[in-house]
Amino acid sequence: MLPGWRNLSWTFYFLKSRRLLICKSSNFNAPALFPSASSATQTRLTSGLLRSSVHSPSVRRLSVSASPMELKEVLQVLEQLAPLSLAESWDNVGLLVEPSKSRPIKTVLLTNDLTDAVMEEAEALNCDLIISYHPPLFRPIKRLVQKDWKQRLAIRAVEAGMVVFSPHTSWDSMKGGVNDWLVGGLGSGQVSVLSQALGGASHSHKLEFMVRSPEELNAVVEELKASDDGTALQCSGTRPNSSGIHVSLTCSASALTPSVQILLKHSAPCQSLSILKLEKAPLPGHGQGRLSVLDQPVTVATAIQKMKSHLGLANLRLALGAGRTLESSVCTAAVCAGSGASVLSGVQADLFITGEMSHHEVLDAVAKGTSVILSDHSNSERGFLAVFRERLAVRLPDAVTVVLSKADRDPLEVV
Repeated sequence: MLPGWRNLSWTFYFLKSRRLLICKSSNFNAPALFPSASSATQTRLTSGLLRSSVHSPSVRRLSVSASPMELKEVLQVLEQLAPLSLAESWDNVGLLVEPSKSRPIKTVLLTNDLTDAVMEEAEALNCDLIISYHPPLFRPIKRLVQKDWKQRLAIRAVEAGMVVFSPHTSWDSMKGGVNDWLVGGLGSGQVSVLSQALGGASHSHKLEFMVRSPEELNAVVEELKASDDGTALQCSGTRPNSSGIHVSLTCSASALTPSVQILLKHSAPCQSLSILKLEKAPLPGHGQGRLSVLDQPVTVATAIQKMKSHLGLANLRLALGAGRTLESSVCTAAVCAGSGASVLSGVQADLFITGEMSHHEVLDAVAKGTSVILSDHSNSERGFLAVFRERLAVRLPDAVTVVLSKADRDPLEVV
C-alpha cells in the first residue's frame, strides 16, 4: 500500500494480465449544499414529525421540544433553509451581532429592515434573535458611536443581549425564496433563473501529469503529502498506458503553486504537466431573478391587480411599454426583488416587476416594449417574511416563538 494524503486511503491493485494500476480514494465526503444539523437538532426535527400543534393563527410549528434552542442550533436551521453560500459575494450576510453572554433563543423577530421602531418592538418583546432581511451593518465600521443610527442599533442590540442575523441575497437566490415568491403573484408558469447561482467547489484546478513507475508516483505523493493540510489535494484517478502512469489531481487555488513547484522537480511530471481550471457547477433553481412563461397569459391591467393583492398594496407604479396598453397581453414576466435593474437588464419579457429602478432604466425598458411595475424597494420583499416564518416555526421547538414585526414598513408611501 502506497502512502497518501491525510483523509485519503490509497490502494493499488496490480492486475497481472495488464499490470493495471488503480488508485482508489476513500473517506472523502463532497461538501453538501445544505450542511447537516447537529444530533440534537436532528432529534428535534425527527420527533417533531410525530405531532403538530397550533398556538396562534399566525404561528404554527411542529411540537418538538419544551425547551428553547441554543443559538448555534438555530443558526444550523437557518443554514439548512437558506445556505449563506448562495449570497452574492458583495453582500454582508450571516451573524452580524453576537453578545458576549449567550442565552437560549426563546423569541425570534422577523423584519425586512432593522429600524429604531423595530428595535423598540424587539426590546418590548424581550427578543433574543432579530432576523433582519437587509443587513443593518453593511459597510466596514471603524467606531461604534451614537451619532450614526445603524451603529446605535448595533449598540442597543449588544446592550440588550440580542443577536442580529441577516440572510439578504441568500434568500433572494434560493429555490423557493423571495424571487420565486414574487413571480408567483402572477400565477403558475414555467419559471427559470435569470442569473444562475454556482456551487462553491473547494477544488479549483486539475493537474494532469505522467510518472514512469509506481516508485516515482510514490515519491511524488510523499512530497505532495508533506505540503498538504489534508484537504487541499485529492487524487481523482490514475491510468496506466504505454508511456507510464497518467495521474490526475484536483487542488484548491491555495495549493496550486506549491503543488506545481513540487511536480516540476520531477522529470516526467515536469515534461507532461497540464493545468486545467475547473468551472463551478450550476445549482439548478438557485440564483438571482426569475423569468416566468405564464401558463395563462394575462393583461397588463390584470397583472397589476394580481400584484397588488400579492404584495398587499393599494398602489403600484406602472410604466407601459412602447405600443402597449392596459389590455396588452403579458405572456412572459421577469422579476427581481428589491432594486432589480442590473439583473433585469437585457432580459426579453413583456413585463418587469421589481421594487425600484432609476428613471433612465425605466425609459430603456419602455423603449424596448417592456412594461414595468414598481412597488418600492422593500414592498417587493416583505411579504416573503410570512412564508419564511412558517418554514422556520415548524423546525423550532414549541418554546421558541417566531414573530413578524408590526413596526417594519417601507419608508416611502403614496400621499
